[in-house]
Order: sequence, then structure tokens, then C-alpha cells
Amino acid sequence: MKKKEKTDKKRSLQEEEEEQQLFSLNDKPFKEDEDDDDLSDSVDSVYSGLEDSGSDSEEEEDKDEEEGSDEDDDENDSAADDDDKNDESNKNAEDQSQKKTVKKSKKKEETEEKDVKKENEYEHDSSDEEDIRNTVGNIPMEWYKDFPHIGYDLDGRKIFKPIRNKDELDEFLDKMENPEYWRTVHDKKTASDIVLSDEQIELVNRLQKGQFGDVHFNEHEPMVEFFSNEVMIHPVTNRPADKRSFIPSLIEKEKVSKLVHAIKMGWIKPRRVEDDSKGRFYDLWASEDSSILAKHRMHLPAPKIPLPGHEESYNPPPEYLFTDEEKALWEQQDPSDRKLPFIPNKYSSLRQVPAFSRFIHERFERCLDLYLCPRQRKMRVNVNPEDLIPKLPKPKDLQPFPTTQSLVYRGHSSLVRSISVSPSGQWLASGSDDCSVRLWEVCSSRCMKTIQVGGAVKSVAWNPNPSLCLLAVAVESTVLILSPALADKLVISSSEKFLTGQQEEGPSDGADPVVWSETEGEELNQGIRLKIKHPKVVHQVTWHAKGDYLASVMPEHSSHLQVFIHQVSKRRSQNPFRKSKGLVQCVSFHPIRPYFFVATQRCVRIYNLVKQEMTKKLQANSKWISSIAVHPGGDHVICGSYDCRMSWFDLDLSTKPYKMLRHHKKAVRGVAYHRGYPLFASASDDGSVIVCHGTVYNDLLQNPLIVPVKVLRGHVITHDLGVLDVIFHPTQPWVFSSGADATIRLFT
Repeated sequence: MKKKEKTDKKRSLQEEEEEQQLFSLNDKPFKEDEDDDDLSDSVDSVYSGLEDSGSDSEEEEDKDEEEGSDEDDDENDSAADDDDKNDESNKNAEDQSQKKTVKKSKKKEETEEKDVKKENEYEHDSSDEEDIRNTVGNIPMEWYKDFPHIGYDLDGRKIFKPIRNKDELDEFLDKMENPEYWRTVHDKKTASDIVLSDEQIELVNRLQKGQFGDVHFNEHEPMVEFFSNEVMIHPVTNRPADKRSFIPSLIEKEKVSKLVHAIKMGWIKPRRVEDDSKGRFYDLWASEDSSILAKHRMHLPAPKIPLPGHEESYNPPPEYLFTDEEKALWEQQDPSDRKLPFIPNKYSSLRQVPAFSRFIHERFERCLDLYLCPRQRKMRVNVNPEDLIPKLPKPKDLQPFPTTQSLVYRGHSSLVRSISVSPSGQWLASGSDDCSVRLWEVCSSRCMKTIQVGGAVKSVAWNPNPSLCLLAVAVESTVLILSPALADKLVISSSEKFLTGQQEEGPSDGADPVVWSETEGEELNQGIRLKIKHPKVVHQVTWHAKGDYLASVMPEHSSHLQVFIHQVSKRRSQNPFRKSKGLVQCVSFHPIRPYFFVATQRCVRIYNLVKQEMTKKLQANSKWISSIAVHPGGDHVICGSYDCRMSWFDLDLSTKPYKMLRHHKKAVRGVAYHRGYPLFASASDDGSVIVCHGTVYNDLLQNPLIVPVKVLRGHVITHDLGVLDVIFHPTQPWVFSSGADATIRLFT
């Protein structure tokens, strides 16, 4: 009976629940149409790749069937217990089966309603992931640029690109008519056009300007110092230690085993622990091995102490002991000049030897030797001295040049200061301090004429014009023009006509310093035709190449009247310089161009006679210029000086000497060029004449070849004076020299 009451109660409760469910289902309207529309969306189904599996409804049906089976078991039990009331049970069973069918239909409707609720639940979700209909993932869309599909769905099927029917015209119309075109962006992943909102456009503008995306973000707010010097009570991170920190590392174990194996095999040598028990002081060269160090090129061994000799013994032999004189001399000498740093002493026994007083000094000097010893070996270059001498041609290849003394012209009683050769080369003129001018025949050394001039002759110069036979002689303050009459009658007559020119009367500025005069009587018979009286003593006369102009030099500091140029044909003189720029030593005319060379003590000035201006100033680099000579080509000049030097100038090259020649040991008195041969000579007080070969090339880029070829000796030095003048023969490779021994010598 109790069981029956229980079953009745259960049935009544189940019936009440079913009725409530039926009422609730009738109250809520179904949204089947809407669900059907959503499910039938073709685009969604293509892009999502997900299909409704219907798993939820099947699970619900399975649950209902299980519950139904349980109830059937209970009912069978109750029916077995109540055999008396079979009719009632049959009726109840029919009612039960009807109720089950109703219950199943109700549960189906319930599951459908739940599905509808699920769909609605995500309808208004704003998640970015749900909006993306493309399920290919976050990959670059450029990968599928050349393919018709855009990726693959979950089943591996291709997701084809949506068809975009817009052409250029549609794009243009959209651009012109659509007001939202400027803020529309095409999304390649979803294949859709997105219209940006005002907030998004403002964000883009801020990012393009380099500003922060958030308008309200304060970039200057104070920094929060998480890690500071203050110890915090609660740490920022309290992460527990890893498990691997408690376990030995297998990688380290493998590395250590490899290193141990390498040490065992001898591939790696471990560091040796140095023992400090030996001390910090050590011998620098204790471990020095000569065989190893000899291989180093720059190795330099330490200087060794010289071994002691007999004089350092306590009982030296008697010959090593100092005498009183040697001891006094040793004490007077400077310590650096002494042969021994101590005086040898003799003792009868070794016990009596005192302590060495200079021991500390010697040890200190030894340390200085070790410390200051140069540690670099200076390789000595073994050069043959002959290799340093420039390769010059042999003198035999440079012939002809004068080599031997051929003739001696004797007749003067005092030193011969000046000599000059006629243009034909037949006659030689010489002036001496014995107040005479002698004319010699070159080939026979015969004195053809002697002219007494009444004073010491400083300079003689033969007129270079071959159509004239004239000689200029400087005697004290007068320049004499001589007609030697040593030529053809035509030449002599033309010379006489040349000298009979009338003096021009020009505008005279007061008293004229130079006076021209003709000679009479005895002077006229000797051949003296004209006298040019100067205010001072004349030291040099020189002719112009054409033979009409004559220059005279009167060196004096106080006066500006140092150089005069005379025109013999018109008998007029002029002073070309208003001011005196140094003490003029000698002058020379350019052989071709209208240039005038004026040599002072230190330099040579070159003047243009046409433009009347200085064109160049040559620095001789010598203390006192004595003589000057110009090359026949006109581009080279040599200067002799009293400080034993001779300077060669290349006028096209520089104003400084191209070459300085120091061949002589005493003052150079005269220099000369040969007119035809590449020769030049210099005469000096050391009694020698040095002849040099000097080839001048037409090529301006090629330097002159200067080679000394011969030293000519023969003059006797008298009163510390040697050779006073030197001059070449005009046509032959001969040289004449005049000396203080009153002789003239010809070298051929």
C-alpha cells in the first residue's frame, strides 16, 4: 500500500509539471521565420565554413529517452505489486504513453527555443573577431594577390574572393557623388568598404602628426620609479624560482666534459698558478736564451761590464802604477777625459785593501747604462762611397779643353791685374801695376808694344767689334781709348774715323762729372786717342757687343756716381742710376739683348736698358762678389766671390743659384766663359785655374751639365795673391791667366 501511495504522488507531480510547461510554451511565440532567414544567408555560410551540427537537440532527446526509461521501470514495478487493480493500471499506461508523446514534442520545442536564444545572444556583439568573416587568419593578403581565392576554410575548401564589379567609371562617380568617399577605406581581409568615424579620423590625424593616440594622455606626468634606492616592503615581482635553478645543467656538464677531454689530449693547456714565494724582484736577463733572441731582428743584448784589467788588482805590476807627473796630470784632467776613473794602488795583502769609494757611483752608472740602453738596433747601411758620387762623364769624352801650360809671357815687373784678347785671337793686351800696358802676339809670346800710361792699370778691355782695333784702359781715374794699330790698314783707318766723331752738346745739368779730351804729343804717338776723366778711381771697363758703348765702374759708398756708360762715337756719357744701391763691384752687358748686369757685394741686378727698369735680382748667397761673366747664349751667369765660392745662375729657372761650386781654397778673383766651346774657368788666390765643362741645352727642361775637368797650376803665389785674371781665346780651347808673379800664362 505504501508503494502505491508513492507512485500516485509521483504521477500527480509529473502531471503538474507537464501542464506548466505546456502553458509556458503557449505563452512564448516562436521566431522560426527569423531563424530561417538568418540560416539561409548564403554569404555567411560560404565565408564562415561552419555548419549547424544540431548536437544540442540530439543530446536533449537522449536525456528525455533516459528519463522515460527510468519511469517505465518504476511503473512496471508498481504494476507487478498491484495485481488486484489490473484495469486501472491499463488505463494509466495508456494515459502515460499519451503524456510521453506530448512531453517529447514539448522538449523539442524547448530546444528550438534555446537555439533561438543563442542566436540572439551574439546578435549585438561588438567583438572584432566576430566581424571578420574571413577565417584564413592573420596572414599577409599579398600572398593571394595573383590567385582567385583568398584562403581556405576549416574543411580545406577555397574561399573565393568576392566579385567587385566596380570599374574606373564607377569609382569616379562614387568619388564625385558619395560625400563619404574620402573617409571610406577598403579592408582587404573582409573584402568590404569601411566608413571611418570622426573619432577614427581624428586618431589617424594625431598619429600622422606624431602625437599620442589618446587626447587625454599626459606625456609629461612624473615617472613612477619602480626600482629605486628605497627598499620596498612588498616586492614588485614575487615570482618563485624556476625548477631549473635547482637542477644541474646538462649543457654545462657537456661543456665541462669536452674541456676535460681537450686538456687530457693536450689541445688546451691550463693556466699555471704562479708562485709568489720567489719575490717580486727578478733578473731581467736571467732567462735570456741567445739562440731564441738571436732570431729577433731588433734584439739588442744588455751592455756587459768590461772585465777588470791588471791596473785594478790590489797588487798591480809596477808599470801600471802612476808616477808623480802622471798623478798630477790625472788630477788636472776632466773626469770625462781620464783614461781610468781611479788611481791604481799597491797593497801588500788583500786584507789591507779599503772599501772602494766609488762603488755606489759605479753601481748607479751601471743601472743607468741598463736603463738608458737603446732597445732598437740601428742598422748600419753599408754604402760604397763611390755610389754616392753622381755618375759624371769621363773627362776624355768632354775634350777639347786646356790641359798643359804652353807659353809664359814675361816682361812686366809687377803684378798683372787684367788681360784681354783681341776678337781675332791674334793679340793679347795686359795691364800691370808697373804703369804699363803691353801688347803681345799670342802664338809667339812676343811683346809687340809697351805703352806707359803713368799709373797702375786696373783693367783693360779689347773692343769686341772685329771691324775696329781699339783698346780701353782704366788708369786710376781716367779711361784711355788706345788705337794699337795692330791690324789691317782698312781696320786701322775705320778705327781712326770712329774716334774722330764730334761731341754732342746736350742740355747740361750744371758741371758734367765726366770730361772727354783728345791727346797730343807723346801720348798721341803711343796710340792714346781719347781720355775720359772720371771723378773717382775706375776699377773696371767693359765693352758692349757692338763696340760703340763702354761702361766704367767706380766703387764708392758715399757717391751715386758708381757706373757710367759712354758712347764713343758721339763722345757722350750718362749715369744710368740716380741712387746707389750698394757697392758696385763689376758690370757686364748682355751679349744679345739690351740688358745690363750690375753686381754689388751680395746680389746681381739685371736692368732693361730699353724700358729703363730692373727686371730681376739674383741672390748670390755669398759675402762679397768679385767678378761676373755672362754665357754667350745669355741665359746663364756665373759669379765669383772672395769667400771661395762660384755661383751658377740659370736665369730661366730661379733668382737663386742653380749650383754652388766650392772648388777653390782661397778667394776667386776672376771667371770667364768661352764664346764657342762649353767651357768656363775660374782663377783664385790659391794659384790655380780650374776649367769646367758646362753644357747648356736648348731644352729648357734639361739642366746644364757642369763637370770640373782640369786644374791648371803654374803661377807662383806672391804676397798672398795668386791668379788675378782669366780669359779664354775667342776661337781656340785655350785659356790665358795673369798672376801676381808678373807673368801671363797660356794653357792649351
